[in-house]
Amino acid sequence: MAQILRKETVGGALLLVATLAALVWANSPWSAAYDSLMDTRVGPSALHLDLTLSTWAADGLLAIFFFVVGLELKREFVAGDLRDPARAALPVAAAIGGMAVPAIIFVLINLGTGDGALLGWAIPTATDIAFAVAVLAVISTHLPTALRTFLLTLAVVDDLLAVTVIAIFYTDDINFVALGLTLIPLALFAVAVQMRVRSWWILIPLAVVTWVLMHESGVHATVAGVLLGFAVPVMRSKANGGPEAGPGLAEHFEHKIRPISAGIAVPIFAFCAAGVTVGGFSGLASALTDPIAIGIIAGLVIGKTVGIFGTTYLVSRFTRATLDAGLKWLDVLGVAMLAGIGFTVSLLIGDLAFGEGTERDDHVKVGVLTGSIIAASLAAVILRSRNKAYRDIHIEETRDDDHDGIPDVYQNKK
Repeated sequence: MAQILRKETVGGALLLVATLAALVWANSPWSAAYDSLMDTRVGPSALHLDLTLSTWAADGLLAIFFFVVGLELKREFVAGDLRDPARAALPVAAAIGGMAVPAIIFVLINLGTGDGALLGWAIPTATDIAFAVAVLAVISTHLPTALRTFLLTLAVVDDLLAVTVIAIFYTDDINFVALGLTLIPLALFAVAVQMRVRSWWILIPLAVVTWVLMHESGVHATVAGVLLGFAVPVMRSKANGGPEAGPGLAEHFEHKIRPISAGIAVPIFAFCAAGVTVGGFSGLASALTDPIAIGIIAGLVIGKTVGIFGTTYLVSRFTRATLDAGLKWLDVLGVAMLAGIGFTVSLLIGDLAFGEGTERDDHVKVGVLTGSIIAASLAAVILRSRNKAYRDIHIEETRDDDHDGIPDVYQNKK
């Protein structure tokens, strides 16, 4: 079972099924039961952890996913394609452009709306990394690995910038004492993994305390997952045999935790996050005529594409930053569109900007859902065509009609 769940296509399919189930339930005659379930509070109130199930999913379970993402990115930065600063600069710059352009589009559309509409400027700036990676996994069978790395990097940078935006513009105060205390268990965790400690009874408590303190500080708790992932060594130290002795703990942890992330954490998170009530045809029509929803849709569909693709092209054109040799610009365009899937953080910013449960908040949800579906559909068209092209290349390069063990393409034709 764990081996099956390590396949990204399986995890992506589970996530999409959970998303569809939540949407159907939330828009059925039994939607009140879904809302009641999501609003159920669980946890110790003394630690300020009496959270709703939806919050536990978004802040807690998603931290497991971000831990795996942190492990992947750490490996890419230390031993993979992103160890070259010229290549790492592109997805980082793309994330910045992918946040700036959607914000500008939203503001331009809502300049005359009034009544605090501009408070929602940051809603279309966020990319939902879990959904984006899941869609890419379902579409991709032959797309280059570098494309997934590009998406992961820009999405993580996007999320970190989005958390910064929330902290600065949408948070009344940050508990700097709790934030400072977060460094203690995080440092102990880092020391333990550097010493190649694998004992769960040491590492898991340190990780949980790090998460709790990060949550208490007011900073989005999933940041703890990324930081913990970055703390894990990718290669063995000289004292432990050096790189020649085999992979470091990052690969070991990723192998163990990926099935939990893909098979349990992310699908449950999707089920809790995707239950957006559209309100029937009249509710949909009302929301889609609101400039706020229009600004969100335009920001996610147009802004993300223009911001990410345009920034990537300009940075590669006028600086020393380079696109991976295995990627084509059409691949980057597909990923730029895919980054228009904005869900969890976008909905969170909508709640903070306009108040949870308000009419505008409902319009925000419809706008985010509509924009995300359009972005995913457009990206799927391009990426599926690119996947077919790469599949044809793979077939040509592995074809061996004479069964001599050497692909025909590498043999001289008479």
